[in-house]
Amino acid sequence: MASAGVEWAFTVPGESFLGVLDALPGVGIKVVATRHEGGASFMAEAVGQLTGRPAAVLGTRAVGAGNMAIGLHTARQNSTPVVALVGQVKREFLGREAFQEVDLVESFGRLTKWAAQIDDPATAGDVVAEGLRTMATGRPGPVLFALPEEVLDLPASRSQSAVAQNTTATPPAAPDATSVAEVIDRLAKAKRPAILAGSGVIRGGARDRLVALSERLAVPVFASWRRPTAFPNDHPNYLGMAGYGSPDGVLARLKATDFLLVIGCRLSEVTTFDYQLPAPRTRWAHVDLEPRKPGAGLAAPDISVPADAAAFLDAALGVLPKRSPVPKARSKALAEERAAYVAATTFADTDEWRGPGIHPGRVIATLERVLPKDALLTTDAGNFGNWLARYFHYGPQNGFLGPMSGAMGYGLPAAIAASLCQPGRPVVAVCGDGGLAMTMNELETAVRQKTTPVVIVFDNQRYGTIAMHQRNEGRALVATELGPIDFAAVARACGAQGGRVTRDAEFEPALVDALKAGRPALIHLEMDARWISPDKFGE
Repeated sequence: MASAGVEWAFTVPGESFLGVLDALPGVGIKVVATRHEGGASFMAEAVGQLTGRPAAVLGTRAVGAGNMAIGLHTARQNSTPVVALVGQVKREFLGREAFQEVDLVESFGRLTKWAAQIDDPATAGDVVAEGLRTMATGRPGPVLFALPEEVLDLPASRSQSAVAQNTTATPPAAPDATSVAEVIDRLAKAKRPAILAGSGVIRGGARDRLVALSERLAVPVFASWRRPTAFPNDHPNYLGMAGYGSPDGVLARLKATDFLLVIGCRLSEVTTFDYQLPAPRTRWAHVDLEPRKPGAGLAAPDISVPADAAAFLDAALGVLPKRSPVPKARSKALAEERAAYVAATTFADTDEWRGPGIHPGRVIATLERVLPKDALLTTDAGNFGNWLARYFHYGPQNGFLGPMSGAMGYGLPAAIAASLCQPGRPVVAVCGDGGLAMTMNELETAVRQKTTPVVIVFDNQRYGTIAMHQRNEGRALVATELGPIDFAAVARACGAQGGRVTRDAEFEPALVDALKAGRPALIHLEMDARWISPDKFGE
């Protein structure tokens, strides 16, 4: 694992994998004890998403694997490398319904890209090497090793160096030159082209190259859902993030596109607005380590380019000098579209909110104005996230971590992991009361590990997204109304700083104070439950 880039391991320790815990510090892997395997797996995923290098999550048998499953599913949907190590019962007990026994490979392994059980020290090196190689080759993803308890203390038959040589990922093939030229030709000749960029651009460190391509062809760029840092939001060619929270103009413009380049993006349900994109009349190209194949009612792209985003953009920029200048009409249209996007995503801070609690739009506008330019934001699931998606504009130095899986509880563990990986960087977790309550036990982890995230909790005392669906479908509000939690008191009980904000004017000084705290800090925002989204207010 160390040779494959693993620097961090997150765990709730169990007796079934003590041999692994013994070995990790000796190879320089830092071990963090968490309060729940769900938090541990979220932290491992966040490290992988932020750095591009895998982290490990460890848990015991069925119960530990069950708790970490949410993070494994998130890693798979986020295309994030993660190594899951799960202790198993002794080999002689397998099949007897032993304590906490389950077939880990056939159950939880199905959530991962690859899974295997290590039963024989003679083949252990080859199994480990294959798993780590598979994790990093092509589209990244989580892998799982099931570890029978007594096998871990048996001598390995191969040296560590011999195994390490076989963990290197198979590099992606160079993009086909003819396909690259065709994509550029289509972009140049289209009347209303567009680019939809995802995490492959971020992971490949290719954002500057995408900026250059966009500028030379005057093609607007959209970010896929929860990948807002794929393109600088302050660039005149940026027209917004697709998916939840986007203004109506984003979907309308993407549907009107005659040629769409999708690069480093998996075209998820949310990004495509329930698979409305690409629109039926849109011709499109897919540049991805694993481009879309037809199936499940989805059509294949007109041009398929299996390639790393950075390699494709390098090749594309090499083609561009041979092309004709971009028509002035396209540049003019792009400027008009940019102006409309800016107007739709700028919070109109004109009227004072006089209702109970804070105005969520004003909170996000304050975040954008006050946070340092290199701040990293994390989030989890909930309608509160639509305000962040609509009104926060990410500059070139900003970072963002969020789950494509829509998992609740991700925001705080991800912020802890980011603070561990990049100490000194301002990290802010933006959460709802429902999601934070699922992982707020990790506040103690944050304190113990001397991290410094700021946690902002939008509290409407309900599972707001589900309540919205119930109202929209004319249903009763069953199981979505929640009771109050004093989140600030919870934070203080764990050793963090905690405070409550009840009015807009209180938020900015509380945020400034939290950023200076030098320890984990939580700001509990009281929020009127009638705030549903930036476009809707009411019961």
